Amino acid sequence: MSQEEVLVVDDEEVMRDVLGRVLGQAGYAVAFAETGPQGLEAARRGSYAAAIVDVMLPEMGGLEVLEELKKHDPEMVVLMITAFATMEMAIEAIKKGAFYFVPKPFDNQQLLHILARGLLQRRLEGENRELRTALRDQGRFMELVGKSPKMLQVFQLVSQVAPSRSTILVVGESGTGKELVAKAVHQNSPRRDRPFVVVNSGSLPHELLESNLFGHVKGAFTGAVYAKKGLFELADKGTLFFDEIGNIPIETQAKLLRVMQEREFMRLGGVETVKVDVRVVAATNIDLRRAVEEGRFREDLYYRLNVINIALPPLRERREDIPLLAEHFFTHYCRENNKFLDSSGRSVLQFQADAMQVLMEHAWPGNVRELENVVERAVVLATENSVPLDVLPESLLQANGVRIPRGDGGPLPADASLFEIVNDFERRVIIERLEQCGWSQTEAAESLRVPLSTLNQKIKRLDIKIRKKSDTVQ
Repeated sequence: MSQEEVLVVDDEEVMRDVLGRVLGQAGYAVAFAETGPQGLEAARRGSYAAAIVDVMLPEMGGLEVLEELKKHDPEMVVLMITAFATMEMAIEAIKKGAFYFVPKPFDNQQLLHILARGLLQRRLEGENRELRTALRDQGRFMELVGKSPKMLQVFQLVSQVAPSRSTILVVGESGTGKELVAKAVHQNSPRRDRPFVVVNSGSLPHELLESNLFGHVKGAFTGAVYAKKGLFELADKGTLFFDEIGNIPIETQAKLLRVMQEREFMRLGGVETVKVDVRVVAATNIDLRRAVEEGRFREDLYYRLNVINIALPPLRERREDIPLLAEHFFTHYCRENNKFLDSSGRSVLQFQADAMQVLMEHAWPGNVRELENVVERAVVLATENSVPLDVLPESLLQANGVRIPRGDGGPLPADASLFEIVNDFERRVIIERLEQCGWSQTEAAESLRVPLSTLNQKIKRLDIKIRKKSDTVQ
């Protein structure tokens, strides 16, 4: 991966030297400018991911430089630094597009953390645009989503085998999307206009399962008051998907093998042979080879099923697909809940950078299904377009060692994360403005130039205890 380039615009030589050393040691490529016009000229010539700009510059003020940089490259991460910080100046800088406002003197590591967070957000937003394009191109695979090398291999294999009549065995952990692969195979086959029928393989006793599969004639058993077609007949000329086929009772496996080989069967209690043309796709989350060795699965059926094997990777082995999947599920559940949609019907929700970082690092024992549940929760609980870290399930945060800071004060621990540092700063700013406004949330929201609903959401998220006006009277 190439070095990310950072432009430093500061008229103080000492500050340029310090920032050059700190950024260089952190692995960034650094360029310098002493004035605003020099900085803008450098930005036009180069390609910078970020800029660190002093507010107090000769010839052109830092806030004006910020505006011009954002016009040139709206995605550039711009940090503003100054020794003369005021709340009004910070608000103005953020309004003009600054990612963060850093007062001098600053801690070098904290500055690097803030810069890294901004660059991560820039990369994620860039990926989101690419992912939207990928989603449009993936229509023929229906709900099957991914751009990782392993998933691209799955797409390629589905494309190759779908036109054939061969039996397919889809293997993978629970929650990886095995049924979606089966649907993609069906949708890309000549059978696409015929039925796609799902068999819940292990949820029924073998007598009832066989009745469901092969049907029965009237009077075949107690309660059979009328003849019934089985799933094989219903799926004729189409596809029959056996979900978790490893759970099929051993008593039923021999009959299943015969109908797969001969393409014919008799209904329970019947004497007439029924011929069908059915393509079988089966899925399992267990090792069928071991089940054969343990006598729980017929060896001949295993080989009949395992003509073509499609292995689905767990989500922890395709982490680059997480933003794409989140984008996909956001749109689905935003439409379902009729909220956070743009004019084209797509979701405008996205995870904040620190929340996405947790999702990228999570082990995902429940795979894609677990991620889907996390996104559905976020859609329901979100109050703004940007979903914060504390909307993630508590169990997921704990599993990844993430602490959500609470309370209105107290020093941060020495090992505080970037999220805790940023939250602490935001909490202190809000409390300071509330105190200045006599703890009137309406006045504080107007002063901070944010909607009252946004301020209330932040107060709740940061667990700020609102005082009564009488509490402030001395």
